[in-house]
Amino acid sequence: MKLKQPQQRTGLYPGTFDPITLGHIDIITRAAKVVDHLVIGVAKNAGKGPLFDTKARVKMVEREVEALKRKGLTNISVKPFDHLLMHFAREIGAVVIIRGLRAASDFEYEIQMAAMNYRMNPKIETIFLTATEGTQFVSSRFVKEIARLGGNVKPFVSGRIAAQLAARFAQESGRRKVNPEVRD
Repeated sequence: MKLKQPQQRTGLYPGTFDPITLGHIDIITRAAKVVDHLVIGVAKNAGKGPLFDTKARVKMVEREVEALKRKGLTNISVKPFDHLLMHFAREIGAVVIIRGLRAASDFEYEIQMAAMNYRMNPKIETIFLTATEGTQFVSSRFVKEIARLGGNVKPFVSGRIAAQLAARFAQESGRRKVNPEVRD
């Protein structure tokens, strides 16, 4: 009698990752332990007005994933997408979508999204992973604002991402025209 091979469980963790934070890394690390293969789906999402273009965000995520692979998490890949999440999930063979929850305020939006996704494809489940205590307050939006104003973002992102943010905002401030008539 031939034993049936178990089907590989592919999970999809989608997001804009503009930029990828330590909160994202926490969810990725934990999600990679509950699926056989984890795809990090980097959404184009031009509607959010990302600081970095899709190609740059994919590269950022890939660098962070490489660091995880060196620590033994080798079941992670990164792919960009620019269409409906459920279509992308089907294309990659995902059976589960992973979403991170930082606070109760995230839950209402996420539960609505999960319900809509289930309605579109009931074969793909959504699971929620709650943020760990140290990452509950970390968001890409806050990280960008802190970096834009010259603050230290190293508690919230890797050193590589902190350097990219600093370079990006230094480049932007270099392009700004200074009006010598305006003083603080």
